[in-house]
Amino acid sequence: MTLTVREFRAADSEAVSDVVRVVLPYLVTTPEKVAWEVANAPAARRYRVFVAEFDGRVVGTARAGLILDSAQPGQATVNVNVLPEHRGRGVGGALLAAAENHVQASGAVSAHSWVLDDAESRGFVERHGYQRGRSSKFQRLDLAVAALPPLEIPPGVELRAASDFAGDPRPLYELDTEAARDEPSAVELDAMPYQDWLAMYWDRPDLDRDLTTVAVVDGVAAAFSGAQTDGRTRYWSAMTGTLRAYRGRGLAKLAKNQSLHRAKAAGYTEALTGNDDENGPMLAINRWFGYQPSATEWVYKRDL
Repeated sequence: MTLTVREFRAADSEAVSDVVRVVLPYLVTTPEKVAWEVANAPAARRYRVFVAEFDGRVVGTARAGLILDSAQPGQATVNVNVLPEHRGRGVGGALLAAAENHVQASGAVSAHSWVLDDAESRGFVERHGYQRGRSSKFQRLDLAVAALPPLEIPPGVELRAASDFAGDPRPLYELDTEAARDEPSAVELDAMPYQDWLAMYWDRPDLDRDLTTVAVVDGVAAAFSGAQTDGRTRYWSAMTGTLRAYRGRGLAKLAKNQSLHRAKAAGYTEALTGNDDENGPMLAINRWFGYQPSATEWVYKRDL
């Protein structure tokens, strides 16, 4: 069998999506999202997808690019996924080398890789010089049977869909970037340029603007819960956060509750999310909804 590693082509979208779904069933991905991200990522991100083929069949993929909202320049992500039956044949190493070479040529000085907490995955990155850092939890809620908490909206608070902001999403940009800067993370974050935020988040095809919910207080977009879906049964809580001045009022929980109620009513049956293990407030909110841990993931880092 002949191994080939090459850059992604649009025709690879379904195969790459299939690999990611097998290796990371805790995520929500679609062929449309895979193709869109390659075609529309901001130029400064230098985003690339590589595929590994055995005799014409895609058996692994690597996704790599610069972290645009990092407070430190030169930080990159490098994530490698290989189908279980094709591991141990040099596929992962070849993909990792291609991805690292790309981000290093793009100006990266450090690469961060998200790795499942199993001996095989940890051993792979450690053999390639990566050092273990923070951990996080994937969590799952069975929306088909979940008894969601009742929705009680306090006086002075309005719950709106993100689609209501289609004419001017800048308030959501400001909310998202402020909340993200305070979220526990392996990389210290800063605000990315507005146009890059539009390209990476607002315009992505899996963002459901009707399910994404915003808590508005006195005309201010104060908290939100973002929703990404596969358009069929799976729902991912992309980010839930609150402006600093409005924290401690339960607004993030309220927004997420509304989003989950809307998702269930729309026919979604599986809700998924992930949180850093030091993000106590969000982990507590998800336990309140009934989410159950599905898997642990570690962030590994290597200086290039």
